[in-house]
Amino acid sequence: MLDTIHNFISSINNVAWGPPMLILLVGTHIFLTFRLKFIQKYTFKALKLAVTKDKGAPGDVSQFGALSTALAATLGTGNIVGVAMAIYLGGPGAIFWLWIVGFFGIATKYGEGLLAVKYRVKTSDGLMLGGPMYALERGLKMKWLGILFAIFCSIAAFGIGNMVQVNAISMMMETQFNVNVHISGVFLAVITFAVIVGGIKAIAKFSEKIVPTYAVIYILMNLIVICINITFVPEALSLIVKSAFTARAAGGGFVASTLLMAMRFGVARGLFSNESGLGSAPLAAASAVTRNPVRQALVSMSAVFLDTIVMCFLTGLMLVTTILKNPAGFEGLSGGQFTAYAFNQIPVIGPIILTVGIFLFAWTTVLGWCHYAERTMEYMFGKKCILPFRIVFSIVAYVGAVIPLAFVWDVADTFNALMVIPNVIALLFLSGVIARETRKYLWNNNLEAFSDDEIPVINK
Repeated sequence: MLDTIHNFISSINNVAWGPPMLILLVGTHIFLTFRLKFIQKYTFKALKLAVTKDKGAPGDVSQFGALSTALAATLGTGNIVGVAMAIYLGGPGAIFWLWIVGFFGIATKYGEGLLAVKYRVKTSDGLMLGGPMYALERGLKMKWLGILFAIFCSIAAFGIGNMVQVNAISMMMETQFNVNVHISGVFLAVITFAVIVGGIKAIAKFSEKIVPTYAVIYILMNLIVICINITFVPEALSLIVKSAFTARAAGGGFVASTLLMAMRFGVARGLFSNESGLGSAPLAAASAVTRNPVRQALVSMSAVFLDTIVMCFLTGLMLVTTILKNPAGFEGLSGGQFTAYAFNQIPVIGPIILTVGIFLFAWTTVLGWCHYAERTMEYMFGKKCILPFRIVFSIVAYVGAVIPLAFVWDVADTFNALMVIPNVIALLFLSGVIARETRKYLWNNNLEAFSDDEIPVINK
C-alpha cells in the first residue's frame, strides 16, 4: 500500500517539476530581465548595499542579516551534492545551463525582494511581516491565493527544509564517524530549538556569522582544487560550453548525455539551488532594515549571484577538471561521491572541510526554512501558533534524522513546486509595480530616499 502511494506521489512530482514548470520559471526570469532592463548590471552595487547599514530605516534585522538568513536556507546540500548530480546525469554541459538560469534568475529574485518590502505589514508589537502572501493580498486582492501559498510553504518546510536536510547530516555522521542516527537526531533537535526559539533576530544573528564564514572557506577549497588541476581548466571550460549545445557519448568519466539532458538537469539544479521564483526568500527580505523596497531588492538578488553564479559554478568547474584529470577514479561513483573524490585531492583537510560543509549548509537550511514556515503559519493562524510550531519543527528534525526519506522528499518536492504558482502570479501581475518602483529609486538615482509607503499595523 505504501509503495503504491509513494509511486503515485512520485508521478505527481514528476509532473509538478516537468517541462511546463521549468518553462514557467525560466520564462518569468527572462521576462523580468527584459522588463527591468537587465537589472543584473547592478550586481556589484547590490553586493555593496548588502554590507552597508541603512541607519534610520524601518525593519527588524540588517539587510546583511536578511541576506544571510536567505542564504542559510538556500545554501544547502544542493550546492555540494546537487551540482555533482547535475553533472552526473546531464554531463558537463549542465553547468552552463545552471549558470544561465542563475543569471536570469537574478531578476526574479530582485522582483521578489521588492514586493516583500513594498507590501509588508507590521504587527502591534513592531514585528515586520511580508512575502508572497501579503503581495497577493494587498497588491492583487487575492488573499485566498496567499493562503494557498502559505499552506504549500508550510508543508514544504517540514520536508525539504527540515527532514531532508537533517537526514543528510545524520547519514553523514553515521558513515564518517559511526554516530548512531538517534543520537544525531536528538542533538539536531536540541540545537535547532535552541536557535529558532529566538526568532528571526536569533536566526539572522547566527546566520550572518556562520554562512559567510563557511561560504568563503568552501570557495577557497574549490579554488585550491582548481589550482591543483589548473592545466585542465581550459579544456574543462571548453567542454562545459560545447556539451551544453551538443550530445556527448558516454566515457571519459561522464555518463551518456544529450543536449536535452544537459538543459534539463542544469536548469533544474539552477532553479533548486537559488530558489528564484519559489517565493521563500521574500519571507526573510521583508524583515530587513531598509529605507525603500529597491534597496532590499538589490540585496536580495545578490544571493543568486553568490549562490549560483559563484559557488555552484566553482563547484562544477572543480568537478569537471578533476574528472578530466583522472576519469578512471570516477568509475562507479555518482552524486556526492564525485565531490568527496575531488576534495580528497587536498590531503586530510579536504574531507574534513567537506564534512563540516555538509553539516553547516544543511543545518542552516533548516534554520532558514523554519523562519519561512513561521511567517506562513503566522499569516494563517496568528502569533499564538509560533511556540507550538517551533517545538513541533524541532521534533520533526529528530524524525527526519532516523527514517528513510524517499517518500518525504517526493511529497515536499511537490509542494515546493506548488509554491511557485501563486508566487509567479504575484510577480507577473505586479511586474508594473516592480518596474515603477525601480524607476523611482534606481533609474532616477534616488536610492537614498525613504519610502513614503505606509506600513499597515495588523493584529496577529
